[in-house]
Amino acid sequence: MFGTLSVPRRRFAVVALAATTVLAALSGPSSAAGSRPGGPAKVGGQGRIFYAYAPDDEIRFTVDATAAPFSRPLDGLPTGMPTDARGTVTIAHRVARTQEIRTAEAAVDCLVTAGDTATLTAVVTESADPADIGTRYGFSVKSGGPGRGRFGFSWGIGNLDVVDGRPVAPTVGTCMAPAPFAPVRGGGFEVTHRELPPLPAGSQAAEAR
Repeated sequence: MFGTLSVPRRRFAVVALAATTVLAALSGPSSAAGSRPGGPAKVGGQGRIFYAYAPDDEIRFTVDATAAPFSRPLDGLPTGMPTDARGTVTIAHRVARTQEIRTAEAAVDCLVTAGDTATLTAVVTESADPADIGTRYGFSVKSGGPGRGRFGFSWGIGNLDVVDGRPVAPTVGTCMAPAPFAPVRGGGFEVTHRELPPLPAGSQAAEAR
């Protein structure tokens, strides 16, 4: 995983890391959070972040996430969730100490926004570490580029549980992520906020209201 934090895990994957093209200089910061009427909630952009516990490492994220409410029916939840989403997160990390470079990609399954900030989750579909595949990670984003944007990831500072007196990393639930604790140093992100959609007619929650 990133940095020096080390927690025994049931399945705590080493984080994915970047192709040479991803490590190239990113474009300037994106614009502030959108509030235009119409269209779904979104998060987009790519950025290099500063992670306090691995200050010399080069860590980048690329996010393309779009809300798709009630699009993921489940057993016992046939309408899906208002925070259902689709898209991709690419995680990139070059370790300064070893110069190791790896890449991974994850499929977005949940997104919720609040002004210029969002949380989302994505399930790993491709990774340099096969043990990562199928793992859900949480991410948080604050709009902006260097000096304004921020980014968070679930394995960096949180998502800790204690089992039999020992720390473990539990499963990440949909849309669960820490605050965006890491400043953006290059590139930037844009959050397009939308209020939660109404519940679909006929759903148990809608009928109970």
